[in-house]
Amino acid sequence: MKYNMKRAILTLATVAITISATAQTITDGIKMYNYERYRMAQTILTPLAATDPIANYYLGLTYIKTGDIATAKTVFAKYPDDAANIAGTARVAFATNNAAQGMQIAKDVAAKAKKKEWQPLKYAADAITYSTGGDYNQAVAWYKDALTKADDADLHLGLGDALRKIPGGGGEAMTNYESVTEKDPNNSLAFSHIGDLWYEARTYQSALDNFAKAKDADKNNPLPYKSLSNAYSRSGRYEQALQNLKLYLPLSDSTASDLMDYARGLYLAKSYCDAVQFTQWLRTRSQLSKDYKIELQGILGYSQADCGDSVQALKNLQMYFQMQVPSKILSGDYIEYGRLFLKLGMLDSAGYYYTKGISGDTSQNKTDVYRQIAEAFKTKRDYCKSADWYNNLVTANPETQPADYVWRGIMYYYCKDLDKAMKAFDAFAAKYPTQPSAPYWQGRTQQLVDSEATTGSAVPYFIKWLDIVGPDYEKKNDLKSAYEYLLFYYYNKKEKDNEKLYKDKIRAIDPNDSILTQIEDIEKQTEKAEHKKAK
Repeated sequence: MKYNMKRAILTLATVAITISATAQTITDGIKMYNYERYRMAQTILTPLAATDPIANYYLGLTYIKTGDIATAKTVFAKYPDDAANIAGTARVAFATNNAAQGMQIAKDVAAKAKKKEWQPLKYAADAITYSTGGDYNQAVAWYKDALTKADDADLHLGLGDALRKIPGGGGEAMTNYESVTEKDPNNSLAFSHIGDLWYEARTYQSALDNFAKAKDADKNNPLPYKSLSNAYSRSGRYEQALQNLKLYLPLSDSTASDLMDYARGLYLAKSYCDAVQFTQWLRTRSQLSKDYKIELQGILGYSQADCGDSVQALKNLQMYFQMQVPSKILSGDYIEYGRLFLKLGMLDSAGYYYTKGISGDTSQNKTDVYRQIAEAFKTKRDYCKSADWYNNLVTANPETQPADYVWRGIMYYYCKDLDKAMKAFDAFAAKYPTQPSAPYWQGRTQQLVDSEATTGSAVPYFIKWLDIVGPDYEKKNDLKSAYEYLLFYYYNKKEKDNEKLYKDKIRAIDPNDSILTQIEDIEKQTEKAEHKKAK
């Protein structure tokens, strides 16, 4: 089904309009922040921040989350005496790699907590928990101190998040998350955190169950869909990942990052034609960074290659490789580029990029890649190169299927490199001794070596093969080929009994066989000559 771009854009716009029209309170703005909808949170909180320090605090946090640290610093400065906004400056310090300053500011904020006041402890602990470089144990201590003053859901969530950053803290983190859902079964955020924690513990069914609960608790929470998409993608289940991305996107802010995830998701799920259409639309967005535009160029080209437009794919991928920083080009990029050249029948270029990709690929199993290019050269009847790629395959993966072994030898056989062919078939026979094709091809190879059938080097292999397959073997031409060599050899050796045996076997398959008739003609002429001489 084609991706309906107009409908998708309209859906995203409708969701945005609906939320902006109804979510006008600080609570709604904080909810959007917690749901990682930072753009929507900014829309809600900006007018409220002028008169409310908490709205201003969360507004500043949205800028930290979107990477605009300078604006965040300016926002927090509007309320220089407010504990929350002071804690915001601690986050700015952490974000600018000044952990010592961040910790000192956080301690100053925590010290503002009086007997029954717990909010300053939360702000200080949050500054550490949701930043990098601080003392997470100190954050845990402050959360626990605050909980002695108020049994607040956000405190339990923050404590759980801090504990997850401490080795061995997962169990206690789960206890805090579950304490929230026990009291409030509609707390979608808590269920999302529980799902993430179960997923980190690789208890996947429990993770899925809690993501489902998060969705049921609040249909507008995008986090469980994003978590599910990430989980499925990491496990290689790209179609399921895409399905969850489709549910996530209308609930998100549809940021450049969200849209890029969707473009990647379409490609990974092999929705190539949809990926082409979506990527072409997305490339027109002026707010995309240079890196995103370069990546989209690659996604477009690779998607076109599998959507049936190989010529246009080649143009776009040539541009992508010119635009992209070499260090950012992955081995998989080169392999896919090589695959495109295979489709276009440009085998030398295909081989070059396959080799380039494989040399940088640290994965243990490259069997499919090697086989693709070996088969492509085989189709083009470039048997020598095909043989070399099959050899790469078998060398890299000795446990590969018997067919790869036999094709390696056959390609060397047709390449007329009989020495390598024989070595390949010998290795095949050693690896798979019960495979009848091994002695057959050993015999065929020696048959070419002993083209005059004088040394008998093919005899033991053909005899072994015939013993395995029997006289009723369905491929009569293969039988006849073996019989012909054996007949010719025993004729040369003047072993009449064996000669007669193989004459009869050939005659049963093809009375007009050329080798049979030639030998019989020679024998008749010889017999006549001897008869005349005797007279």
